[in-house]
Amino acid sequence: MTAAAALNPDVFTVTEPEAPLTMLNPDFPFSYDEYLAHPGGLGSVPPELHGTQIAVIGAGLSGLVAAYELMKLGLRPVVYEADQIGGRLRTARFPSSPGVTADLGGMRFPASGRAFYHYIDLLGLETREFPNPLAPATSSTVIELAGTKHYAETPADLPPFFREVAEAWRAAVDDGARFSEMQAALRARDVARIKAIWNELLPTMDEQTFYGFISSSDAFRKAGFAHREAFGQVGFGTGGWDTDFPNSILEILRVVYTDADDHHRLIVGGAQRLPEALWHHAPSSMAHWPQGTSLASLHDGSPRGAVARIGRAAYGNLVVRERWGRETAFPAVVTTCQSWLLSTRIDTEETLFAPELWTAIEKSHYMQSSKTFVMVDRPFWKDRDPETGREALSMTLTDRLNRAVYLLDDGPDRPAVILLSYTWNDDALKWLALDADERTRLMLHSLKQIYPDVDIAAHIIGRPITVSWEADPNFMGAFKANLPGHYRYQQRLFTHFKQDQLPEDQRGIFLAGDDVSFTAGWAEGAVTTGLNAVWGVMKHLGGSSAPGNRGPGDLLDELGPISLD
Repeated sequence: MTAAAALNPDVFTVTEPEAPLTMLNPDFPFSYDEYLAHPGGLGSVPPELHGTQIAVIGAGLSGLVAAYELMKLGLRPVVYEADQIGGRLRTARFPSSPGVTADLGGMRFPASGRAFYHYIDLLGLETREFPNPLAPATSSTVIELAGTKHYAETPADLPPFFREVAEAWRAAVDDGARFSEMQAALRARDVARIKAIWNELLPTMDEQTFYGFISSSDAFRKAGFAHREAFGQVGFGTGGWDTDFPNSILEILRVVYTDADDHHRLIVGGAQRLPEALWHHAPSSMAHWPQGTSLASLHDGSPRGAVARIGRAAYGNLVVRERWGRETAFPAVVTTCQSWLLSTRIDTEETLFAPELWTAIEKSHYMQSSKTFVMVDRPFWKDRDPETGREALSMTLTDRLNRAVYLLDDGPDRPAVILLSYTWNDDALKWLALDADERTRLMLHSLKQIYPDVDIAAHIIGRPITVSWEADPNFMGAFKANLPGHYRYQQRLFTHFKQDQLPEDQRGIFLAGDDVSFTAGWAEGAVTTGLNAVWGVMKHLGGSSAPGNRGPGDLLDELGPISLD
């Protein structure tokens, strides 16, 4: 069941599902996990093209998935990276204790993201449950709103008000978005039913905000403003979602339909281990390259540098120029950077994309995000008050500046980590002008109001670590989140990888990355759009999908997003 339902176990009748939910996106319900698992592989390119260089811009998860699969086809990916391998799967280490980590970007990954977990399993990475509010891995949760504190070790410990909020949300999505019906279709991978439900909802939902959806629902109108306010501050799954209220309700439905808001896991040792492992991994079977070949070995250990320009040569190839002047020509280029960078940081020849696609790129709406971590001497929060029996400190959701506080440890009597604050949009912008120490002082002050008898500062060791993704010129935000009316823009970006209808001078450059995906902000979207780009490059070079394993481009016309015009 979803974490919203966890506030009231009686909201749902819990039964054993016939099949697990997957992040089978309703806009394009293509089973990427089955595509990856097919014994025939993804496809092939003409043997005479083996060893052909293909540019991949960005060494985040999407870029490395694309580069890894292109290498398996016998091509030679040339990866460019402006900063460090990993993109927004970035793990920082506390200098005084390098084994203690903080995930600055992606840190929790839903079990329903089966294409993502294909690579987790392939690389043998260890995961464990993430301590979300009221999750089994979280020993206690505190919800503090308007100065009133509620302590809970199980959902049943919360007052009836929060159960009413959960019931109103469930009723809203069932009545207004056919939630149960869609989840049943997703479990069964009933593609025709998924498309029928979604295509019927799209025309009206595209124009509606998240807040407009809940405020106009019968359940929340009857419940009243206090319930809507608490829903925004406490939310479901990962915490408060009021910073998403201006976004399109379509964005939220894609998350809750597919259980992306629940059953999260973290990567032991940090999320950056996944892209780093992809960089160094030698596939057991691939075309052309000898055993032991990896992306790292093809690059002599390091990707190329930042890209300054992408253009078209007179003879038709695409030309990539690095910041310090080196130019290389390629028959195809995959760009996985935030799409805004194609018009800001990278001088991209305007004729490479149609005007309508440039409009879609410029209309992208990015979410701001801030995190601040401190290392502490031990997980002292598990100490219990002898009078109340309560834990000293809990996973906390609050309407104060911190908004969400997470507690992360690897066992007793070892250094541990507190994510003092995880914020979005306006809440993140409040921290933007402050340095790590100033942020930490303010966060500790807020937490003192909730936990007056706990001296958190006395346990802090080392320097705090902080990030504001909107301040990083290579990202300019955490991830994309569409506003109402943006479906048409997303459709253009997502479907661009199938280029048979494009004029010749617009072919050969492929967009990938989670902001091109309909599930922006999730690592699953980074993986799947990387795979779309691989299919696009393969077809561009005259290759084809493996027999019996039709690729995303082969099924795009049949299963893809509909036109609203």
